[in-house]
Amino acid sequence: MRQFFVITVLLLGLSLFGTVGIHTLAGEVTWLEAAFLAVVTLTTVGSRDVPDSPGIMIFIIVYIIGGIGIFSYSAYQLGQLIVNADLRNMLENRRMEKELNCLRDHCIVCGLGRMGTSICEYLESRNQPFAVIDNSDEVLDSICRERKWLYVHGDATDDEVLEKAGIDRAQSLATVLETDADNVYVVLSARLLSSSLQIVARASETSAVQKLQRAGATRVISPFHSGATKMARFMLSPSIEDFLEITDESGSDLELAEIQIPAESVYLGKPLAKTDLREQGIMVIGIRRSSGEHVIAPKGTETIQPGDSLFAFGSPTSVNALASKCE
Repeated sequence: MRQFFVITVLLLGLSLFGTVGIHTLAGEVTWLEAAFLAVVTLTTVGSRDVPDSPGIMIFIIVYIIGGIGIFSYSAYQLGQLIVNADLRNMLENRRMEKELNCLRDHCIVCGLGRMGTSICEYLESRNQPFAVIDNSDEVLDSICRERKWLYVHGDATDDEVLEKAGIDRAQSLATVLETDADNVYVVLSARLLSSSLQIVARASETSAVQKLQRAGATRVISPFHSGATKMARFMLSPSIEDFLEITDESGSDLELAEIQIPAESVYLGKPLAKTDLREQGIMVIGIRRSSGEHVIAPKGTETIQPGDSLFAFGSPTSVNALASKCE
């Protein structure tokens, strides 16, 4: 903006200087005629006639030389301002595509409304990679660009848009679009593109829950039902709900996460009591075997087997450290 102001002032000043100079040296011309001669000379259109006075001829020669240089520079700067905006957008889009192509085991959030924004803020606070899909330029500019979130502009129900977001490399997808019909379509498209993807969908109506599950959603969340259930828990067991919302000394919420144990993990074949999980501040409250069997409140003698998933409870730092260790 400052550059545009400087260029405008420069052009106006140059025109004013030419008008005053021509009017002063050629006394018989009016101010309007002087301004006319200054403008047509500056823009190299040509003047009305050849001046008789040697002084004004010299002045116009100097004026043309200086005017062409300044005018060309000003036009170049104005063009650069316009081109740079397009260039910045092009470079930004290329950077976005490059970073999206590098994403692995990330989350995809379809829809950036209030719920979608809250999901992204939570993922960001947990240092989890994610990409946003939304069809509103205004929303993406005001939220994603400002916060440097990766995003894809487009319709989340379009397979090509999902592929741009790296659905074939993603570990999970959340769809929180405005209508249940759109969410069903996204779930169906995502499931066809990736059979192993964890899909979490929002259902506004109870009747949509079963449709989303049949379409391939791993989990279906009804905000109204979940909110009502939580309120009922507060009524019946307020102390337990308070415990679930306690914070550690650093002020971070405690977290419950599922940790997949890889084949080369140092924990394989060890009883829980012989691991360093307690020293890390992690409590294992359940184990899911590869066969689908669930071991709730496992004893210290329970051995960690290949394909097990541990339900770990602890601070976000400890849980994320364990997850990174088991990648």
